[in-house]
Amino acid sequence: MSTGNHKKKSNYIVQGGILAAASILVRIIGMVYRIPVTRILGPVGNSYYSAAYEVYSMVLLISSFSLPLAVSKLVSARMAAGQPKAAYKIFKCTLTFALVSGGIGALLIFFGAGFFSDVLVNTPESKLALQVLAPTILVVAVMGCMRGYFQGLGTMVPTAVSQIVEQIINAAVSIGAAYVLFHYGLKIDAVLGTKTAAYAYGAAGSTLGTGLGALSGLLFLAFLVAAYRHVMRRKMAVSREERREESTAEIYYMLILTIMPVILSTAVYNLSGIIDQGIFKHLMALKNYDSMGIDELWGIYSGEYKLLTNVPIAVASAMASSTIPVLTRARIAKDRKEMRRKTENAIRFVMVICIPCAVGLSVLATPILTLLFGAKDHLQLSALLLQTGSLSVVLYGMSTLTNGILQGMDKMRLPVIHAAISLALHVVLLVVLLMVTNLNIHTVVWANIFFAFLMCILNSRSIAKYMRYRQEFKRTFIVPILASGLMGLAAFGVYEGLYLMMKSNAVATLAACICAVIVYAVALLLLKGLREEEILGFPKGRTLLSIVKKLHLM
Repeated sequence: MSTGNHKKKSNYIVQGGILAAASILVRIIGMVYRIPVTRILGPVGNSYYSAAYEVYSMVLLISSFSLPLAVSKLVSARMAAGQPKAAYKIFKCTLTFALVSGGIGALLIFFGAGFFSDVLVNTPESKLALQVLAPTILVVAVMGCMRGYFQGLGTMVPTAVSQIVEQIINAAVSIGAAYVLFHYGLKIDAVLGTKTAAYAYGAAGSTLGTGLGALSGLLFLAFLVAAYRHVMRRKMAVSREERREESTAEIYYMLILTIMPVILSTAVYNLSGIIDQGIFKHLMALKNYDSMGIDELWGIYSGEYKLLTNVPIAVASAMASSTIPVLTRARIAKDRKEMRRKTENAIRFVMVICIPCAVGLSVLATPILTLLFGAKDHLQLSALLLQTGSLSVVLYGMSTLTNGILQGMDKMRLPVIHAAISLALHVVLLVVLLMVTNLNIHTVVWANIFFAFLMCILNSRSIAKYMRYRQEFKRTFIVPILASGLMGLAAFGVYEGLYLMMKSNAVATLAACICAVIVYAVALLLLKGLREEEILGFPKGRTLLSIVKKLHLM
């Protein structure tokens, strides 16, 4: 294989790696800024924030969340066919679509906030936070089109950088606004003799950062689009497109056909969160739990457990975004062998990251939670949730990626069907566990593990059937599990030893994490979990390979 050909074939891993690295950085920033926000709001305020964010996420995905994927898929197909004019026209049409759909979504959230907060999530105090979030839907819709356009052109860098810019602004504003508005709410509580105004205003302040962060990301991408316009015009000027130009109506029709299955499958994922919250709060109230106690339990689950488990899952989401346009091009070229190869590499990449993350979160659950959120009264509960639910990191990582693979194969309906089946069984399990056991918030974790497991099974069967594909097992699963086991033992030993000597949780935890990364990387290489060409496919692959060879690990 020539060097140029190798670069072309591994480029999607590089692009996926760039986006994955940015996504992890974004999640880390998000996790870091949520620490002071969580300390400001507490579990109750986090519950109000979570309730508002669940509704916002649902309306966002219905109105515009799937636009980046749709634009990426359609633009990628036109560019692969040598039709830059058609690709640019699709981009312009989707911008108009985003303005309309995002505008409708924003108005719906703002004026329907009372209904959503009272009826849908059974948390009336989340109304103000929901209204503050409303304009963000329009901003994210337009920004999503721009991200999808660049992804369709084969570069993830604009998306990656805009995500980082967005999150930095989000973090700064969220902390400041949550602090200011929380104390404003305390004054209202003192005057009115209430207990919830501070939490409600603090949650609204935290959501203000989401909107201003999105606006900063949009402005950055708008600058890039303007700067890139002359390059695209030059490509259009020299292109000789023989195919009849698609009409605006045809483009909107294709766009709707592309986004509807994605909306439905993604909606089920987000609907799961809203349904979980509604069922949990309703059935716990029937068990005579007070509303403040229920909100506190949900705040621990959403503000600590989900916050940490979502960090490694971002890798799968990024790899799915990178894989979809690549699989689309391979499918158009009718290159089934290339589709299989890229599917195998993408799944292995995600497992190599997600499996050790799951083990690390399980082994170091208590030290990590203590480091991030302090030694609170509910530390034992939070740690047990994280240890129990760490498996969901692997399962959600796999289900997220396989959703993207099926979409790239143009099997758009299958993720919808699989998600609907999984959600129905998930709800049954959740209700039964809540009614017949005293597991309380643990039932939500177990039900979500079950949901992700079903999605993995159903998606994997469909990929095997329609692609005639079978995933390589040893290097994808066995080797990462063995390396992660060694990593977990080493991390546990380092933490216990250092903590015994120094009595410092921060030092012991950070040292254990560094040790875990080194041990896992060395074990993975010595067990031949990665090949040279796979390392070359990573960002800065040549540098990494050079270091590995100097250390005689390969």
